[in-house]
Amino acid sequence: MGADERPNNQGGCIAIRSFPPPSISRCTIGGSTTTTDDATCGSPRWIGKSLSCVCIKRKGNYERICMTLTPLQEERLQRLKHRMKVYFDPSRRDHQEALKALWHAAYPDQELEGLISDQWKEMGWQGRDPSTDFRGAGFISLENLLFFAKAFSTSFQRLLNKKGGKRATWEYPFAVAGVNITFMIMQMLDLQSTKPRTFVRAVFVQMLSEDEWAFDLLYCVAFVVMDRQWLEKNASYMDFNEVLRSTRMQLERELLLDDVMRIEDMPSYSLLS
Repeated sequence: MGADERPNNQGGCIAIRSFPPPSISRCTIGGSTTTTDDATCGSPRWIGKSLSCVCIKRKGNYERICMTLTPLQEERLQRLKHRMKVYFDPSRRDHQEALKALWHAAYPDQELEGLISDQWKEMGWQGRDPSTDFRGAGFISLENLLFFAKAFSTSFQRLLNKKGGKRATWEYPFAVAGVNITFMIMQMLDLQSTKPRTFVRAVFVQMLSEDEWAFDLLYCVAFVVMDRQWLEKNASYMDFNEVLRSTRMQLERELLLDDVMRIEDMPSYSLLS
């Protein structure tokens, strides 16, 4: 990245070099259209819904993503950020119970021998102790898996048991893949940054106004998209990172579609059952 391409802070917004500037429909800010520093609304579909307006201010080749959060958005964003900071602690009773709940949701007819057991390998953990695999994404990755198992049990079981399609001899490990998907979404949404640096993040924060569980729903969509990409590419274990990258690209494209205002509006949401 050259010196003239680095993001710059300007007036509380984030300035990003654009080649060329994006084509986005014009809107007004404060009741009038700005002419010296072009102001365009990157998400006109949100206007009139009592939500904050996400705008791009453009000057030359630079665009600035500007957003003022509503109290509801701020509350839900902070709650999600808190969830993302919680590490998995094998000594905590609630974390132990969540892990047991995941096992029972995955294998309702199979008794769990213990929190450390070879049985966990069946689910796609790397070893006998699944707690060691949460380091990258924390407790929220377990919450995501559990949400997926309870909200979309049919899809969860299909992916867990690798049903449907031509499967590779060396398949992706289900549980570890789930942890990686959580981490990928956290990076894609860039929620830990103090200011919005991507339009995908700004759109997602708007979605939190529609549903507090938007992150968990997006996770479920991401998992089924990843599995479909895996099958379409005839992928094997060594291709997992490439499949994850293409999954992220598809999610970003769908989140930015004009008629997508909720996670349920994403085209790939229809893959869930």
